[in-house]
Amino acid sequence: MTIETFVPSAPLNQFIGFFLFYEGLNPPHEGDRFLPDGNTELLIDLADEPKFIFDNDTLKPIQTVKKVWVSGIRTAPITIPSGRGFRMFLIHFNPGMALPFYRIPLYEIKDLVVEADLVFGPDILRLRNLLLHAPTVRDMFYVASQFMLDWGKAGLNPDPAFQCIQYAVQQMTLQAEQISLNELVGRIGYSSKHFIHLFKKQVGVTPKEYLKIMRFQKVVLELEQQTNLPHWTHLALDCGYYDQAHFIHDFKQFSGFTPEEYLNRKKDLLNYVPVG
Repeated sequence: MTIETFVPSAPLNQFIGFFLFYEGLNPPHEGDRFLPDGNTELLIDLADEPKFIFDNDTLKPIQTVKKVWVSGIRTAPITIPSGRGFRMFLIHFNPGMALPFYRIPLYEIKDLVVEADLVFGPDILRLRNLLLHAPTVRDMFYVASQFMLDWGKAGLNPDPAFQCIQYAVQQMTLQAEQISLNELVGRIGYSSKHFIHLFKKQVGVTPKEYLKIMRFQKVVLELEQQTNLPHWTHLALDCGYYDQAHFIHDFKQFSGFTPEEYLNRKKDLLNYVPVG
């Protein structure tokens, strides 16, 4: 089994969180419920067999993907293969920072998995070919860095509007439990309508939707650190929810499980819940 990650150097690291390569995984389960985390990814399949997206309830295939595809920001969970026998290369964009590469409004791929050539054009398949011919994983990381640097060069010097939304994303990510959207809009200086428009274009969802995802992610992180059954009301309030009812509603929306069901099912990999 091989799992390797690589953080690119500046200026790519402002936009891309990391590259990931893996092969030889052999988990005991067939699928994973992947939970909304506020990110978007480019996935490159280095094997020839098509892969599938599954219905969350029936676990039957509902979509086929192959070679290279993009996964947009999610507001609901998605069920994907567990990675058994896969050979994959993944590009994980920093929250709200993928726009210079995608070159389309990010809301157009919200909650979607899309063949990458439909988004980027056929040239994106050249990256897959380069990775297939790279002799080592280290070479793969170098090839991907150079390709993405060239691909995004026209947008790697963000304008002030882009930087304002970047600031908003950072604040919501760091202070999801306490931040006020009205206060944030006031700090940035745009009208509420213009702020929402820019945010949806750059991030893929409205500010309100993104903040809900970040509050959910704060809960997920809190649960990872607790060894005993938590006091749900206290946890809800600590993570910015009005009450336990709102907390449970949002948790089921984003995971498909009640908090108790999630605790009983989750394993070590954050935001991936074994199913099937």
